Amino acid sequence: MPKTLRLILGDQLNYQHSWFEEKDASVTYLMLELRQETDYVPHHIQKVVAFFLSMRNFAEHLKTQGHKVNYVQLDQEGNSQDLEKMIKSFVKKGSFDQFEYQLPDEYRLDKQLKLISKNLSIPCRSVDSEHFLTEREFVEDFFKGKKTFLMESFYRQMRKDFNVLMDGKEPLQGKWNFDHSNRSALKDKRLLRKPKLHPKKVADILKMLEKAKVKTIGQLDEESFTWPCSREESLEVLSHFCKHLLVHFGDYQDALTTWDPFLFHSRLSFALNTKMLSPLEVVQEVETYWKGHQDEIHISQVEGFIRQILGWREYMRGIYWAKMPDFANMNFFDNQRKLPEWFWTGETKMKCLSHSIGQSLELAYAHHIQRLMVIGNFALLAGIHPDEVDQWYLGVYIDAIEWVEITNTRGMSQFADGGIVGTKPYVSTANYIHKMGNYCTHCAYSHTKKVGEGACPFNSLYWHFYERNREKLENNPRIGMAYRTLDKLKNKEELLKQAEEYLKSLDAL
Repeated sequence: MPKTLRLILGDQLNYQHSWFEEKDASVTYLMLELRQETDYVPHHIQKVVAFFLSMRNFAEHLKTQGHKVNYVQLDQEGNSQDLEKMIKSFVKKGSFDQFEYQLPDEYRLDKQLKLISKNLSIPCRSVDSEHFLTEREFVEDFFKGKKTFLMESFYRQMRKDFNVLMDGKEPLQGKWNFDHSNRSALKDKRLLRKPKLHPKKVADILKMLEKAKVKTIGQLDEESFTWPCSREESLEVLSHFCKHLLVHFGDYQDALTTWDPFLFHSRLSFALNTKMLSPLEVVQEVETYWKGHQDEIHISQVEGFIRQILGWREYMRGIYWAKMPDFANMNFFDNQRKLPEWFWTGETKMKCLSHSIGQSLELAYAHHIQRLMVIGNFALLAGIHPDEVDQWYLGVYIDAIEWVEITNTRGMSQFADGGIVGTKPYVSTANYIHKMGNYCTHCAYSHTKKVGEGACPFNSLYWHFYERNREKLENNPRIGMAYRTLDKLKNKEELLKQAEEYLKSLDAL
């Protein structure tokens, strides 16, 4: 057998990969902690710690299974912090005959590893990561010839292909989508349940990062760092979700509240995006649990969760590979403003943003409506450059890897792609935020005021957004009503003037 060096990236912690089915003395696995990965954007401290801890746990698991592993820590002597140099060094020292790697999920790493492979003097081979349910090109082929990639049609096909929530060729209970049942505000905090937590000691990693002067954002309280960082912990979180949170997930998945940061969300995104869990096993576990508890759990709770993984997650990954690298430069509205300084502190008088951003900085987490309809909504209304938005989201969230982050921010959230992902911009006035939760209570701004002192910025910025982008949006069939309403507003000029004042002083909001 050829002596083989196999690279495992930090988001390829797939305990079930076929590589590990047999122990092979001729194979050595290489795992690296690199400044290349900590520094390409400033990451949340919890994100860096979670990745390194999960990688170390995975390496230890492989060793206990009898596999040969070379694991290089960030501060280890001989770590050049350069991926190509490290691979070449190990190939030379170990006299390897062959180099193999799993296909990366980020365009930059895919490009880099292809180049490294060309420069190596030994045969190189790439294999699938065996995680996703579709090939990279599936979405592009599925929507061939279409300008807009409608997720719903893709999702239905996935349901059929994997026989999920199906009754033969038809959806269970006759409906494909229960989205309209998944938009309730949480009124009773007694429904809340504590998440499954895994406290752990991370002082050694924190000390290493501090000594290396790795630039991070956010905060980490060692006692509150409880993200699952192994497959065993991830499976426990999945079980906890099924038993205690699934019953209300669908109803309140869009709810906004200061009562609890996690609500009924699963906290599985990091485990999924690092591949400690597979999407199919999560979907099947949730469906199986529901089928045994249909008298307690309505199908709308389950379908809403499965749609996010079987539909949205696979779809966004397909968009990424269909549209990169051009996607990363799209700026449909030519937005140019910088993020306000309070995006790094949470210190704004707007309570919805103060809470959502503050929570993100504290926990490296916010759920999808906080990300889309509070933070992303404001960024789009304020005309923030998509590069600024991308880097903030990519850095701040524990589950943010470019393939899933950029498609959600530059695509769905900021409409910078001009309508590939979404058929219209996701913007709203304060009314939506007020309807979905308690953020508007005791806020310095009034959600009902459109102009004047104390008027909520979302209200005037909403109409300013449509006015300044009229040429690009007015003919969109899903937006016509907004323009008809705007042109009938008696205080239109006052609203636009109010918005201009806010745009001049974003840091002061």
